[in-house]
Amino acid sequence: MSIPQSGGGPITSHDQLAQYLADGCKPKDQWRIGTEHEKFGYCKDTLKPLPYEGDRSIRVMLEGLRDAHGWAPVEEGGKLIGLEKDGANISLEPGGQLELSGAPLETIHETCDEVNTHLREVQDVADRIGAGFIGLGAAPVWSHDDMDLMPKGRYKLMNDYMGRVGTMGRVMMRRTCTVQVNLDFSSEADMVQKMRVALALQPVATALFANSPFFEGRPNGHKSWRSVAWRNLDAARTGMLPFVFEEGFGFERWVDYALDVPMYFVYRDGRYVDALGMSFRDFLDGKLPTLPGEIPTLSDWADHLTTIFPEARVKRFIEMRGADGGPWRRLCALPAFWVGLMYDQTALDAAWDLVKDWDMGTRDLMRVAASIDGLQAEVHGIKLHDIAREAVRISEAGLKARARAGAGGMVPDENHFLNALMESVESGKVPADELLEHYHGDWDGDLSRIYADYSY
Repeated sequence: MSIPQSGGGPITSHDQLAQYLADGCKPKDQWRIGTEHEKFGYCKDTLKPLPYEGDRSIRVMLEGLRDAHGWAPVEEGGKLIGLEKDGANISLEPGGQLELSGAPLETIHETCDEVNTHLREVQDVADRIGAGFIGLGAAPVWSHDDMDLMPKGRYKLMNDYMGRVGTMGRVMMRRTCTVQVNLDFSSEADMVQKMRVALALQPVATALFANSPFFEGRPNGHKSWRSVAWRNLDAARTGMLPFVFEEGFGFERWVDYALDVPMYFVYRDGRYVDALGMSFRDFLDGKLPTLPGEIPTLSDWADHLTTIFPEARVKRFIEMRGADGGPWRRLCALPAFWVGLMYDQTALDAAWDLVKDWDMGTRDLMRVAASIDGLQAEVHGIKLHDIAREAVRISEAGLKARARAGAGGMVPDENHFLNALMESVESGKVPADELLEHYHGDWDGDLSRIYADYSY
C-alpha cells in the first residue's frame, strides 16, 4: 500500500486533475522501471506470522534493516511503519507483509540486483531473530485472527470499510501478496494503448504467476486465490474497466472514473481523517462532511488515486497489478515480461493485435478462468496457454529490441529474465501446479513443508 503523498497546492480547477496525470508523460529515454513485491514473514519455530510487536516481529525487522543496512525510518503515530533509502522504500501491507517499492531504474538488470540486495538484507535480519520470509500469492495456512493489523491509520479505516463492501476485502488486506511493476508512458495516446494491453493481458500474468492454490490449510480449487480475493473486494474500485476500451478514453475519462470511486480518507497533520464512502466530487466543492468548507490539494488527489484497485491502474505511471507474489526468479520475470511488451513499440503493437478483438465478456471470463485453471484456462475457444506463449514470445522480441546490456556488457539484453516464463509456456505448468504436485505427492498433504521448501 502506498505511503501518504505530499506537495501540491489547493485544487482550484477541475482541469488540474487530468493535468496531474498528464504530467507523468516522459520521453522514451526517461522511461524507468519500478518493481514492487511483497512477502510473508513468519517465526521459524512456530510457523506463525510475525506480529507487529515482540522479540520476533515486524518492528524488530524494520529496526534491524534501519540499523544494519542504512535505511531511514518512516514513522506514524510514534510507530515505525516503513523505511526509505536511495529512492526506494520498504512499507507494510495490512497483515505485516513486507513490501519493497523499488527505485525507478533503467534496466531489469538493475531491478534484479535491487531484489537480490533487498532479500539478502531481509535474510540477514531475519536470521538473527529466527524468522523467515516466503513469497506466495496467499497465506496458505494462517487464519484472519492469526495476523496482526499493522498500526497505520489508513489500514484501520480500510479494515472497517472492507467489512461493509464485498466479501473478501479483509482477506486481501491481511493474507495476500503480489509482485507488480510500474511503467511510464510518453503521451496520452501511449497511455491509452498501454492500458488496453495491460488490462487485456492481466489474465496472462495471473496465470503465469499463479502461486496461491492453498488457503486455510488445504487446496482451494484455484491456481490463484489472490485473484479471487481481488474480484470480491469492492466492485466500485476493482475490475477490468470496460470504459478503457471505449472510444475517447484518456486522462479525463480516468478522472471521471476516479471521482466516482468512494473515498477512504484524507491525510492531515500526520493522521488519517475518516472519509469512508464520501465523494471526492463533494470535496472539490468544499462539501466533504468530514472537512466542511475545505477544498482538496493535489496531494489529496494523489492519495485518492492510491485507493483504486483495478487490474491495471493509472497514476503518473501505469501499475500492472494481476500477479501473485512468488519466488525470486519470478520477481525479476514480472517486470521483464511487461517491459518487453510495453517499452518497444513493435512489441506493443503486436501485443494489442493479440487481444484487440476480445470483447468485455471475453476479458472478464478470461480473468476468472485464469485464476481457476492457470494456463489451462479456455474461454470461447481461446486457449490461454496459446495467448501466454505468444505474449512471452512478443516480450522476448521487445527485450531483444531494447538491447539493454548487463554484467558490464557481457549479457547483451534482458531476455534471460524471461526464462522462468518460457519454462512455464513450454511445460504448461505454473508455480501453483508445482505446489499442488508436492502437496499431493512428497508432502503427503502436510502444508508445513511449504515453508522449508519455498522460503527465500
